[in-house]
Amino acid sequence: MRLISICPSNTELAVYLGLQDHLIALDDFSDWPEELSHLPRLGPDLSIDIDKLESLNPELVLASLSVPGMEKNITELEKRKIPHVVFNPQSLQDISQDLQTLGTLTDKIEDAEIIVSKYNEFIRTYKSLSASITTPATVYFEWWPNPIFTPGKVNWLTEISQLAGAENVFKDVDLASVQTDWNDVKNRNPEHICLSWVGVKQHRMKREHVLKREQADLVQAVQQGNIHLLEESLYCRPSPRLLLGLKRLAALLHPTVFPQDGLDQDPLL
Repeated sequence: MRLISICPSNTELAVYLGLQDHLIALDDFSDWPEELSHLPRLGPDLSIDIDKLESLNPELVLASLSVPGMEKNITELEKRKIPHVVFNPQSLQDISQDLQTLGTLTDKIEDAEIIVSKYNEFIRTYKSLSASITTPATVYFEWWPNPIFTPGKVNWLTEISQLAGAENVFKDVDLASVQTDWNDVKNRNPEHICLSWVGVKQHRMKREHVLKREQADLVQAVQQGNIHLLEESLYCRPSPRLLLGLKRLAALLHPTVFPQDGLDQDPLL
């Protein structure tokens, strides 16, 4: 089956189902696994070259609405009657359902059942471990620095936080993504600050970006040296790779509760 993915998280869904050999082209930001680096690229996920995509004659395009601005891709696919499926997950359960949907569409139902079973079992394990933590750590995730964007209540990172024995300080805001400012973050006074800027590699983020902010020294996370630079691909994309991010975050926040070994090993592979 000739598949095209125009969003990194969708590429990752396909790989978990063993569909990597069916992918014929990708968006520019799909960077995992490296074995797919040879495939033709169709532009950034917010500006896909639909003419080039159409010329490749795909049997199914894996589209997404996970980032504002992707709507125009869907409009073009519909207008040209190109076969496609649209994913828009906001929760860990949504990701599980997307695996099953893609498995059904690509005749990978059994593979989907196996990976979803592992996925749910891992979540149950971490839910059980986190239940032993009586005082969750408070965490602020920063998706973008200026203006500041952070995940709210309707987002997988709020769930990931809970499973890692923590509490997202913006869980009270009933949105998937919240635009706010540093003063708001400072007033919420998190114990941990996790920088995970969308599309930005770890080495380009610096703790100084936070330390230079007004009255940063009043925030618990700064006082305790808890500014963490996270790999954005493990926290910003709604794919099963979030579980590897969970594994690392939990070990970081509660090293005496969660496993410290195998932090480079994907729990589903």
